[in-house]
Amino acid sequence: MIAYLIRRILYAIPILIGVNLLTFSLFFMVNTADDMARMQLGMKRVTPEAIEKWKQQHGYDKPLLLNLHASGGKVLTDTIFFQKSARMFAFDFGMSNDGRNIAREIQTRMLPSLAIALPTFLAGLFVYITFALMLTLFRATVLDMLGVALCVLLMSVSSLFYIIGGQFLVSKLWHWVPISGYAEGMDSFKFILLPVLIGVIGSVGSSSRWYRTIFLEEIGREYVRTARAKGLSELHVLFRHILKNAMIPILTGVVVVIPLLFMGSLLTESFFGIPGLGSYTIDAINAQDFGVVHAMVFLGSVLYIAGLVLTDISYTIVDPRVRLQ
Repeated sequence: MIAYLIRRILYAIPILIGVNLLTFSLFFMVNTADDMARMQLGMKRVTPEAIEKWKQQHGYDKPLLLNLHASGGKVLTDTIFFQKSARMFAFDFGMSNDGRNIAREIQTRMLPSLAIALPTFLAGLFVYITFALMLTLFRATVLDMLGVALCVLLMSVSSLFYIIGGQFLVSKLWHWVPISGYAEGMDSFKFILLPVLIGVIGSVGSSSRWYRTIFLEEIGREYVRTARAKGLSELHVLFRHILKNAMIPILTGVVVVIPLLFMGSLLTESFFGIPGLGSYTIDAINAQDFGVVHAMVFLGSVLYIAGLVLTDISYTIVDPRVRLQ
């Protein structure tokens, strides 16, 4: 187990280096340091002197990858890439263009993101699996066909419709919860209730169909026919055998998502005014804040790799036959 974890961590290093280089290259293929300066200073009536001063203050007055005017190790270290990207491997995210500490902002905004993402994840998992088990229990019946048709219908509707429709119906017409905003402590419940509800409803179609497919595949296995031959009820077979043996494919999709809960939801947080990591990323993209965008992409890559490792470890828990070499 320990050797496996060490190998996976070592495999992650070249992946993170590649993600770092790719993000850096794509950003500066689209933008230049001058474009970033104009965005921050204002697009109109910006003098070249003001642009150069802004670049010097924020460390964008250096070459991108190689400083041919420097000597020794400074050829690599005295560059934008090294000072803005390489230090992320030490989780030093630096400062944003508005002078705020990015790591502190991430820590502050992580809790609002989790306040929405974690209940959505847990409630959604319960609803999706329960609904899929019900469809599996009544497979090839009218109820099953209606359920599948409902899933397809829900999958065909844009998530924006659920957000805007929910805000209009629940907040504007019925006045049950605020239409947007966020508060800390117990007051946060009324602000996160609607986003969580919309998050669960928006994924019912795709997730339930996926779980239903997994359960239907397990029904045709030999162990299911053996269990039925012993006289076990259909509910007993479904919950004690099929659900248990379907845990590996379920974990494949579930455990990987858990670390990404920290990243927040881009659309949900933006539309509901939640000061989480999702809205933080959207604002950084609009402001062309390279430091924040790069930090969020790098952090997302780290969390995704951590999720893959957790997935492999969880396999050994639900299925003792799986051993990590």
